[in-house]
Amino acid sequence: MSQAELINEGLSLMVFGMGFVFIFLTLLVFATGLMSKVVQTIAPEDAAPAPRKAAASITGAADPAADPVLLAVINDAISQHRARRKS
Repeated sequence: MSQAELINEGLSLMVFGMGFVFIFLTLLVFATGLMSKVVQTIAPEDAAPAPRKAAASITGAADPAADPVLLAVINDAISQHRARRKS
């Protein structure tokens, strides 16, 4: 095989491979959209349970001063940290 034939074969393999990946990813996008629509019809978002108060305090959305247990844990952690730094 000459070098020109090898380059042509490499280019055709590249185009075939990129085309295959493009088709696969396009089908994947459509399948994901279809699955999303099916899930929305089976279990609409309105039926989702309300988030719990504990989850809001973990993410920091709640005021730490309003939760005495969380405030006690934070104070204990700070005092332990300061005690370790002094020794």
